[in-house]
Amino acid sequence: MASASSSSAKNLFSDSKKRLEERIALNINNASSVARQIVRGSKSNEIIMQSAKAFAQQESTMDNSLQNLKKMELIYQHMNYQYEAIQQSAEKLEYVKEQVNAMER
Repeated sequence: MASASSSSAKNLFSDSKKRLEERIALNINNASSVARQIVRGSKSNEIIMQSAKAFAQQESTMDNSLQNLKKMELIYQHMNYQYEAIQQSAEKLEYVKEQVNAMER
């Protein structure tokens, strides 16, 4: 009977030892998963920073483009005013030309 309880104690001890080894292996795997996630997380942080910098640069470019469009609109308005002034002068020139021709007759 003593040998039976001794062999069952050995089996119980070996089963406990195997479960402990499995838990240790599982914990090591979990720790490595956590380490991988931390490494990935740090890379994603770098990617987010790069994206933020690129966005800030694009915002500056968009602001410059908006300013250039406003300047172009002003230039267009000034050119339109000048065109109208030239057109009016050309119409007056025709009138003056007619008067000169009338004076020559």
